Amino acid sequence: MTVTPAITTQLGQQGLGQQPWWVVHWMELINSYRYKKRLERAWDYARSGNVLSIRFEGRRVHARVQGSEKDPYKVKLWLDVLNDEDWGYVLEALSQKARWSAQLLAGIMPEDIERAFAASGKRLFPFKLQEVRSECSCPDKANPCKHTSAVYYLMGDRFSEDPFVLFQLRGRTRSQLLADLAARRREGSVNGISHAPHPLHAAIGDPVRWWRYDAALDPDLVVITPALEGELGLDGAGPLPLAIDPRFPDANQQFLQRLHHQGTTMGQLAMVRAMATGTEREPSADGHAVGSDPGSSAGSGAGVAAATGNRGAP
Repeated sequence: MTVTPAITTQLGQQGLGQQPWWVVHWMELINSYRYKKRLERAWDYARSGNVLSIRFEGRRVHARVQGSEKDPYKVKLWLDVLNDEDWGYVLEALSQKARWSAQLLAGIMPEDIERAFAASGKRLFPFKLQEVRSECSCPDKANPCKHTSAVYYLMGDRFSEDPFVLFQLRGRTRSQLLADLAARRREGSVNGISHAPHPLHAAIGDPVRWWRYDAALDPDLVVITPALEGELGLDGAGPLPLAIDPRFPDANQQFLQRLHHQGTTMGQLAMVRAMATGTEREPSADGHAVGSDPGSSAGSGAGVAAATGNRGAP
């Protein structure tokens, strides 16, 4: 049986504060509990030091929480573990992406980690609160009770320090996981197994192709609309760090208005070219067919990409 060091048993007055995404994901589960008053009480317990101890014993979390009675209540919390076959699929997926291992070693949970667990048909994070198993010796029949919920909050604080805790709840400690990954990499090296790199997209070698889409499009599936108010790239960029010159107080405003006008004009031009794609070319004001230059990066294919927001493959 593996026993890990004790976990922090009290939150500061500011609570958990800003946390990484995997902690936020964990906290969203408990905050989805419909008995909000019980959660408020649990939060007070977590901040006031009512959770006397939290420790791992194997794959379960054991805690002692001081309630209204003289003796503290005993709380257990666990997740369904993955069997060896499931972990085999997960480890195989993890070993094929060095980025995942590197991020975990740095104490960062990869945002796409569930893709590795999808290989086994399982999940690392519980999908709903009911998947977090728990027991408490208190007389409250509700599950989770406020004592269990207090432990749950403090586990979120622990996850922020060590994402491997989630793996331990699923059946693999940090040392086991890293040892298994190292063994698989060694096995692959001995057997001469190498994973073929992904072929480079044609647009990598020719960036002009990034803005073109030459395949035929079903006109019934393409909806071309102008950008809505506030959706231009300039709007999305937010305030620009322009220097202020007291001699020309209106210069920045005039510059931004001009820039905004230019963006709107270019968007309208893209609309015209996109609408002309696949139809008879209509002459523009200067007598040239709109989008008729097949060698231009702003030709008909670029018009569709700009108007629809899609960056297609060649």
